[in-house]
Amino acid sequence: MSEPFFFTPATTLTLAEIVRLTGAEPVAGAPLDRVIRDVATLDQAGPSDLAFLENPRYLDELSRSRAGACLIAPRLAAAAPEHLPALVVKDPHRAFVAVARALYPAALKPASLFGGQGVAPGASVHPAARLESGVTVDPGAVVGPGAEIGSGTVIGPTAVIGPGVRIGRDCAIGAGVTLTHSLVGDRVIIHPGCRIGQDGFGFVMGPGGHQKVPQLRRVIIQNDVEIGAGTTIDRGGTRDTVIGEGTKIDNLVQIGHNVLIGRHCVIVAQVGISGSTVLEDYVVLGARSGTNNHVVIGQGAQVAALSGVNSDIPPGQRWGGFPAKPAKAWMRELRAINRLAQGKGGGDKPERSDDEKH
Repeated sequence: MSEPFFFTPATTLTLAEIVRLTGAEPVAGAPLDRVIRDVATLDQAGPSDLAFLENPRYLDELSRSRAGACLIAPRLAAAAPEHLPALVVKDPHRAFVAVARALYPAALKPASLFGGQGVAPGASVHPAARLESGVTVDPGAVVGPGAEIGSGTVIGPTAVIGPGVRIGRDCAIGAGVTLTHSLVGDRVIIHPGCRIGQDGFGFVMGPGGHQKVPQLRRVIIQNDVEIGAGTTIDRGGTRDTVIGEGTKIDNLVQIGHNVLIGRHCVIVAQVGISGSTVLEDYVVLGARSGTNNHVVIGQGAQVAALSGVNSDIPPGQRWGGFPAKPAKAWMRELRAINRLAQGKGGGDKPERSDDEKH
């Protein structure tokens, strides 16, 4: 189906404006007055669309593309056909995103799903809650007593904002989110279905039963954090659970109590972070990786997908495997296991099949 599209460009840009925005260098003779109305992939772009190329595997698509212009890496610029104006730039994807952001500013932050402003009919806002002007609350949302919400923030339908929760300005709280025992900064995006601020998983186990440990602290989410759909973040038990400024969290991530996450970390889908783990600034956790409790992952460290971290990782290192270890050691082990599986490099020879024995 070709209709409807849910985002429409807010403006158009000439190639000259794109050059100024991205710092790209146009090839000789590029029509700088050409108007770009949209962005698209090389194979789908039309005469008023901007595409980009930074991977040589798509060179065949470049030669066939009908795009109005293409942001292209310097090493590939010579391959641009004469009919397609090339804008040469060091990082084509980053430049492409800058143009997309300029054309589609509304796509950067979720809007009201009800299309309204202010408190919609059917929303329940406690008289003791405090909402600044410009707050939007969609139908079915609940805002508890003592909650404070800053101007420009949108609370999606059926979201629940618990007592005393504070949410800063220009935030987006998605449909069905529950947000309790939390302090949220400015420009935070929390996508639908997140559960934030509930009890951490803490019990004193024993043969007579398991005694619940009171979870007494908060979740603190700093400015410019984005949290993907279905993610859960437990509040702290003995210290706050903290999500640092600018950190980006994918869908379906589990963050346990007392976790401290630094600034500008990237946590990919289905990661599990056990209680009291510390991630320093700029850490990257690959999809479906996990940590044991009380480990420290140093600044700038990266963990490969599907890895299990059960010991501290020094700053700046890349680790992978299960259990995780420095990437070079992990790859050496994988190569050694592969050689053994093929009957090479020592070890037992593969057992012959019955057919080979006769």
